[in-house]
Amino acid sequence: MIQKLIVFFCLFLFGFSNVAIAQFGFSHEIGVIAGPVAFQSDYGERHDLSTNAGNSGFGIGLIHYMNFSYTAECNCYTPETYFNDHFKLRSELSYNKTNFDHFGQWIEGNPSLGKEQLKAMNGSSAVTNIGMQLEFFPLSIRDFTETIGSFGPFISLGGQYSFYNTKAWSTMGPLGTPLTTFPKYLTPTDDRSYGFSTESSSVWSVVSSVGTRYKLSPLSDLMVDLRLQYYFSDWVDGLKPNPDLYKENKANDWLIWFNVGYIYYLQ
Repeated sequence: MIQKLIVFFCLFLFGFSNVAIAQFGFSHEIGVIAGPVAFQSDYGERHDLSTNAGNSGFGIGLIHYMNFSYTAECNCYTPETYFNDHFKLRSELSYNKTNFDHFGQWIEGNPSLGKEQLKAMNGSSAVTNIGMQLEFFPLSIRDFTETIGSFGPFISLGGQYSFYNTKAWSTMGPLGTPLTTFPKYLTPTDDRSYGFSTESSSVWSVVSSVGTRYKLSPLSDLMVDLRLQYYFSDWVDGLKPNPDLYKENKANDWLIWFNVGYIYYLQ
């Protein structure tokens, strides 16, 4: 599946680029991003520091930009408009994986069967995303491009289609029995028999970022980016206790991703 997505992503960019250059005129930028991911899931205690630090993973990605302020056709700037000088369109193919454990007060203190069940319960989620974001640069893109050592802050908003592969298991034995599974995860949820799942599926997500570029050279930038990604599902982490009974777990899954990237300008 991931190999097919990579091929589709590359063919889409190549095909769209040829058509768009002929009709509109713009230049291209390509890059790579990587960094830690903090996944906000149903594992552990919400808003607990140890949960946020423990349930973290890593992400990598390939990115492509349409730069409307410059056109490769004539190796020159496009007619200046506010949109051309302050917006870029970003396409992305990314992958992140997070391992999950239970943290917080519910596994601390005097031993009990429930605490041992939570300690023994583990999970993981691997997510592949493909999508686009529109980035807004408050400062002039032209001025940033011409000035080595300058900064180009930005904010962005977009959508992605995400494919996830999630797993849940216990070191005490197969999940789904009263001896191995904490009671809240034995309750049926949606069309599942339990509040946990091992499955591969897909989901839409909305993405918003804030970051900045640093101009390294005429044809290269460094980028730092802090992203919030919200999934329209509560199954991406593999857990969903019945939300009618357990209000603390009713929120959908989401993550924060801090990444560092390198971007190269194509001519």
